[in-house]
Amino acid sequence: MQNRNLANLLTLAGLASILGSITIWFTQGGQGTTHEERSHGERFGIFVGLWAPTFFILANRYHTAALEEGR
Repeated sequence: MQNRNLANLLTLAGLASILGSITIWFTQGGQGTTHEERSHGERFGIFVGLWAPTFFILANRYHTAALEEGR
């Protein structure tokens, strides 16, 4: 897979992580009957949201590599 395509894929993965985090936080965070169940859903949503910076950093690295290949 070319660096440019991989950079685009990782950018989309970062955006999906953000959207998934919001969705999980809203759907599972308020669904539980006890405080512990609600807290677990909120923490899981935050955990998924923490993946986004990693995807964006990797996308930036592959984008830079693609630009260097073009020279």
